[in-house]
Amino acid sequence: MNRMIATLAVTSLTAGPAMAAAGDYGFFSLRNTDFIVLLSFLAFIGVLVYFKVPALLGGLLDKRAEGIRDDLEQARRLREEAQEIYASYERRSREVKTQADQIVANAKREAEAQAAKAREDLARSIDRRLQAAQDQIASAENDAVRAVRDRAVAASIAAASQILADQVRAGQRSAGIDDAIADVARRLN
Repeated sequence: MNRMIATLAVTSLTAGPAMAAAGDYGFFSLRNTDFIVLLSFLAFIGVLVYFKVPALLGGLLDKRAEGIRDDLEQARRLREEAQEIYASYERRSREVKTQADQIVANAKREAEAQAAKAREDLARSIDRRLQAAQDQIASAENDAVRAVRDRAVAASIAAASQILADQVRAGQRSAGIDDAIADVARRLN
């Protein structure tokens, strides 16, 4: 720093145009504004050096550089953490997709099994209902045949009673019985 001050002093003393502008008083006169500005500048530089401002500025710049390095290191760590989190997310996403595919496949298999079971149950139910309907039809036919037979028997009995009553009146009781016995014997053979 001292070298710089000495260099400035030498260059200001050897300045040709500044000396020419100085006139009669010379460059080192307090009436010369260039000399006053030079003295003020040198005093300002001296005050800065005395209070160690360049060292303070260097320290501040070093602290700032260290802060930037720390910020960069922290950003690097955060980036690595973010990459790890992203990789974890990708793994979980793949696992969830695989699980979802398995769930869908299981649901399809279960739905198909339920549908097949429902079809079988429906077929069995239809078969049971058809069998029940056929049984009801057969029972109704048997009831109808029995009813017709009962009516035919009742009508036959009524007709036979009427015929027997007519024959009894006519005095052919024994001849009608003989005819009836012969008729039954013929039918049995």
